[in-house]
Amino acid sequence: MFEEAISAFSERVTGGNYMDFDIRRDQIARYGLTVGDVQDVIMTAIGGMNVTRTVEGLERYPVNLRYNRELRDSLEKIRRVLVPTPMGAQVPLAQLVNFSIHKGPAGIKSENARRTAWIYVDIKDVDLGSYVKNAKRVVLENIDIPAGYSIVWSGQYEYMEKAKKTLNLIVPATLIIIFILLYIHFHNIIEALIVMGTLPFAMVGGIWLIYLLDYNVSVAVVVGFIALSGLAAETGVVMLVYLDEVFARRVKGGSMTSYRDMVLGIIEGAAERVRPKIMTVATTVIGLLPVMWGSETGSEVMKRIAAPMVGGLISSTILTLIIIPAVYLTWKKWEFGYQGKL
Repeated sequence: MFEEAISAFSERVTGGNYMDFDIRRDQIARYGLTVGDVQDVIMTAIGGMNVTRTVEGLERYPVNLRYNRELRDSLEKIRRVLVPTPMGAQVPLAQLVNFSIHKGPAGIKSENARRTAWIYVDIKDVDLGSYVKNAKRVVLENIDIPAGYSIVWSGQYEYMEKAKKTLNLIVPATLIIIFILLYIHFHNIIEALIVMGTLPFAMVGGIWLIYLLDYNVSVAVVVGFIALSGLAAETGVVMLVYLDEVFARRVKGGSMTSYRDMVLGIIEGAAERVRPKIMTVATTVIGLLPVMWGSETGSEVMKRIAAPMVGGLISSTILTLIIIPAVYLTWKKWEFGYQGKL
């Protein structure tokens, strides 16, 4: 696990070094200076002061005035900072100010009314979820956390966990909505289940393409699979609707009198729908190919959304051309056999 971490460092929680300037009023009076005059020099030469703003198109930038770093990066150089007097003389700051350095208070951070200390970790060659899972195990095995202390894994991992909880609601809701829409369309729960049964075949191609492209599971990938569910249901409906039309036409025409007639009718419906089905899938895949080959800003996210759809549509097209007619034949054989027509 340690090889997977590029760096790990903790922010400073102790106080820093602070420099105090105690202005000697008796000395500044000798040169005709005021406390404000000395403070202005300290602020502008050492601390830095915004003196104006520059306008560049719609952008606004402050202009900060102070000495270059090489003139103020040590105590001795700060002592030699010159203060102009009303008489025109330049007096070193050391003659006007007493310097002292002391430890200041620590920066305090808190969350949920509890003080916090942050440790920042950069990782490589591993997904975030796997790293945190291993890190939790190592911490649990090797660190005894005192009472009153706790460890929270935050940052991108926290966002990922929130996204996972949201997707745990969205994915089932999407499938339920697809099923309801199919039932409203077909008015038949079996046909809706047949179309829903084609969704795993679409997932097969999407998973394989994600694996071949070496993409990790992410929110973008899951969004791609959600979109794939709708597309796969659409291609299943295209096949099933035409099977229903051919089957109804043969039954109405009186040509559905044997099991052989049933098989021929389903073959006719499936075969005549191959071209429209392939055209439907091809237009979608061709439209997504520029995304797969793109390299502009945002293409990394878009590729992970498009990849499940491209792979899933290909596998869905191939498998549903075989699976849906076979399942449809089994259903109709059972239905007609139950009604005693065959």
